[in-house]
Amino acid sequence: MEKIGIVGGRFLIKTKIWKKSKKNTLRIPYGILRFSKFKNSFLIPRHGLKGEIPPQKINYKANIFALKKLGVKYVFAFNSVGSLKLKIKPGHFLTPDDYIDFNPSTFFEIKAQYITPKLSEKVRKIFIKILSQLNVKFWKKGVYFNTKGPRLETKAEIKLMKNFADVVGMTMAKEATLSQELGLEYASLCAVDNFAHGITKKPLSKEDIFKNQEKSAKIFEKVIEKIINENFN
Repeated sequence: MEKIGIVGGRFLIKTKIWKKSKKNTLRIPYGILRFSKFKNSFLIPRHGLKGEIPPQKINYKANIFALKKLGVKYVFAFNSVGSLKLKIKPGHFLTPDDYIDFNPSTFFEIKAQYITPKLSEKVRKIFIKILSQLNVKFWKKGVYFNTKGPRLETKAEIKLMKNFADVVGMTMAKEATLSQELGLEYASLCAVDNFAHGITKKPLSKEDIFKNQEKSAKIFEKVIEKIINENFN
């Protein structure tokens, strides 16, 4: 049975599996990582155990390096995004098949070692298979545009992005590139929790985003349970 990694947002520490899992600490060259283990899976909450780490401060290298050190092969990520297209609505889900990141993270700071960025088709197909079993609207493909955060994007920025991507977020592409650099198979399930700034006339509301994230978290938890308990890897 392959070891798998589960990387998620603040919702992860509220799931039943997290509460039943064994908590661990791992010291690595990039810092001290706190995670949990349940069966053959290692769970990492990217925003910290209290959800206190903002996107621009996440220690992506520590998270991904730790998964490699723990013997993980497949990484299942869960991300919150804003939609750049009217047809992709809040409440929908999307499994990106490509991404844009003009400020990528890398383990290769002092030498030129190239990779061709991509997302794992095997992990994507597992997400798609599970989502097909659930009563939710989802998109099998899409392009993810990665921004730095913590602020949301301007209307002008969104106007540019929507010509080239389908959703926008602050975390996934960093993890995807680092995972591939270490030979891990990584893909993400994205919850569409809002329309990006300017896509609709309705102003962006932090309260609305948080409400939608709470709804998405319930689906995320079901997907995680299926990944772990039904041994899809």
